[in-house]
Amino acid sequence: MRRTIFTAEHDLFRETARAYFERECAPRTEEWERAGQVTREAWTAAGKAGLIGWEFPEEYGGQGVRDFRYNAIMAEEMAATGSVGIGLGLQNDVIPPYLMNLTTDGQKARWLPGVVSGETICALALSEPGAGSDLKGIRTTARRDGGDWVIDGSKTFITNGILADLVVVACKTDPEAGHKGISLIVVERGAEGFERGRKLDKVGMKAQDTSELFFRGVRVPAENLIGQEGRGFYHMMGNLPTERLAIAVSSLAAAERAFKIALAYAGERTAFGQTIGGFQATRFALADARAKLDAARVYVDGCTMALVEGHLTAEDAAAAKYWTSETAWGVIDRCMQLFGGYGYVNEYEIARIWRDNRVQRVFGGTSEIMQEIVGRSLGL
Repeated sequence: MRRTIFTAEHDLFRETARAYFERECAPRTEEWERAGQVTREAWTAAGKAGLIGWEFPEEYGGQGVRDFRYNAIMAEEMAATGSVGIGLGLQNDVIPPYLMNLTTDGQKARWLPGVVSGETICALALSEPGAGSDLKGIRTTARRDGGDWVIDGSKTFITNGILADLVVVACKTDPEAGHKGISLIVVERGAEGFERGRKLDKVGMKAQDTSELFFRGVRVPAENLIGQEGRGFYHMMGNLPTERLAIAVSSLAAAERAFKIALAYAGERTAFGQTIGGFQATRFALADARAKLDAARVYVDGCTMALVEGHLTAEDAAAAKYWTSETAWGVIDRCMQLFGGYGYVNEYEIARIWRDNRVQRVFGGTSEIMQEIVGRSLGL
């Protein structure tokens, strides 16, 4: 279906993004999958191409453009080119609200230029071994000691955890105050007591480094607090709708990629004297996928414009994340089925897409949490 949400400027940006992914990322898929992380050179190349931090002010290297359609284009082109691993979605979709809206001018001057250039890789440390979607249950603490915060605790499932130079850490600064005692503090690479744990061996997303982080008496200056002390939970809740829509966008983009390669395979693979696309069962499976993807595309584009126009609600974002990730998973799984035994062989791209996208129904809040958020909004 024809899409109507993009302008000529967006089309030019898409060309730049595609050229970057085709040149810097797609050829390195196998290398990065084996290594379990991407190279820092790919990050700085993205920075040079203007593909990081465009919404930051021009004085810090950005372009002062806040428009989620650019974020959507990045996710779509990464999937469309078969690129893997590079956590630009986190850097562009999740981190900017923290570093734009919660920081002082001095903090912006310290951190933003490196983020935009790709020299400073960011991570967001929220999840803990005993607290995944339950952000109120975090146990990492930060106490004041003179002019410092002293942080103790651990985090897990942290995207960019190994490569990160700047980590936004959710801490309990008032352990007796429940969710009203959570604050956000930035920990920078090299801080004494800040240790990287295991690079987690995941089912999918092998090229994206995901790790444990440990904080053992880590001292950071008091001025590394971002936002208001004790308001960290509310800051996080305010940023989650954008993150969840970003997951919906990337889920759909991956399913569209799976459909494209399955359609091509159906026209090439022969069985019983004809291409498998000649069988009604195959055509019906692809027709079903096509209809679901078209419906999802209209839905996600509508949510994208709602965010651009400033009226995407937390409930809308949760519904989009839930429905799109679940629908995309069904489409990807059905496309993989068309490959038969070859679909289960790792050298085939469809196998990687299948592995990589199972987690979309989990991170950013599980499908069950999304249903709960939507359910609570129904007035029952």
